[in-house]
Order: sequence, then C-alpha cells, then structure tokens
Amino acid sequence: MPELIPWLGVTAVLAIGVFVQAAAGFAAGMLIVPTLLWMGYAIPEASMALLVATIPQNLFGVYSLRDSIVPKRLLWPGLGRLMFFPIGIVALIAIEHSFPTERIRQFVGGVVLVATLATIFYRPVPREKLSPIWSWIAFPLSGFLQGLVGMGGPAMVFWVSAHDWNTRQIRGFLFAMYLISLAPAIVMLFLFFGTRLIDPAVGALAAIPILLLVTSVGLKFGNWLGRERLRGVTLVLLMLMGVVGLASPWIRAN
Repeated sequence: MPELIPWLGVTAVLAIGVFVQAAAGFAAGMLIVPTLLWMGYAIPEASMALLVATIPQNLFGVYSLRDSIVPKRLLWPGLGRLMFFPIGIVALIAIEHSFPTERIRQFVGGVVLVATLATIFYRPVPREKLSPIWSWIAFPLSGFLQGLVGMGGPAMVFWVSAHDWNTRQIRGFLFAMYLISLAPAIVMLFLFFGTRLIDPAVGALAAIPILLLVTSVGLKFGNWLGRERLRGVTLVLLMLMGVVGLASPWIRAN
C-alpha cells in the first residue's frame, strides 16, 4: 500500500480531475497528468493512476447511457485507439530516455496548451456523417497520445463534436470508448513499465470510494453552476497549466 501522505496528495489530484470531468464533461486527463508530473511522478505512473481512477466513472457512464450507445460505431474507433496506444508508449520510452524531467513537463504543457486552444477555437458545424478520413486521423491520434502523454480524449471530443448527435449520444460514445480501452491500456502499461506502476495503481484503486463521492458532487455542481460557465473556468485553468508547463525549465532554474 502506498505511503499515506503521498497517497493523500495523489488522491486530491485525482479527485479534482474527476470532479471537473463530472461537472464540465471533459479535462480529467489534462488536469491530472500535468499536476502529477509537477508532484514528481513520471508519465507512466500518472497514466496508470488516471486509468484506474476512471474505471467506475466509465462503467457507470456506459450503463446509464446504454440506450444511446450504438455498438457498430465503436468498432473502428476502438481498434484505431488500441492499435496506436503501444506506438505512443514506445515513443514515451524514447522520450524518458532522451530528455530531462523539465523538458518532459514542458512537452506535456505544450500538448495541454495546444489541446486547450483547439477546444476554444474549434467550432465545427455538426453534420450527420463525416468522411472516414477524419476517423482514420482522430482515433489513431487519440490512442497514440494516450500512450505518449496519458491524454487521448481531445482528439475524440473533436470528432464527436463534429456530429449532430445529442448530448446523451456524445457522452455515451465517449464513455464507451474510454471503457473498452481501459483494460488493454492497463495491461500494456504494465507490460512495458512493470512493477513501478503497482503503487500508483493500488493507490488509485484505494481512492475509488472517495472518487465516487466526488463524481456525484461534481455532477450536481455542474448542473447548478451550468456546464458552459464551468467550461470557461476549466479552459482558463488548462491554459494556465499549459503555459506553466512550457515555462517549466525557467521556473525550476529560478
């Protein structure tokens, strides 16, 4: 079992990310992974904690939205994510062996900043059907980024936002996509990184009762404050995290 003080810190970070995800509908990975990196964890440990922590949320999401999920929509997207996840992990191993921690934080900050700016400015006109080429780009990219930096959600969110689906269909699709890739992603991370991931996995598992409570509170808070208002606050926070990540080498130097 992880030591109490570090576990409390990780649990707090996971709780904030899960709360924002439940309230605003996005951003868990973009909040959790960079914050854990600043706390001294590496990307594989942060990714493992994130994946384990979101298991109950994704299970509940799929169950509650099962009537809005179309199984045939999941086949190629799911395969695309899973096929490119190990490629992202191989790239991550190369980065870990080639760059110091500050540069890795800088890189992750850049990814967060680009994804946040794209979320702000990308406003597609929803349509019934997209060209297959966009799914060939979005889901392999999602899997690659999930393996590389633990944040594969934005590419999928951009793809679904270009469809004229209702809110339940969008959320059901995203929950299903996360869920079907959880077990393979966890297994692949353990295969590549081994026992160093046991502590973050066990710690996140032990935090699940707290995270379930936080999810419930987040859903109610989002309904009370309004998703669009909360979305704006979240995007400002992500912008700040991205800029801080990019400035990491100079912050540490000073």
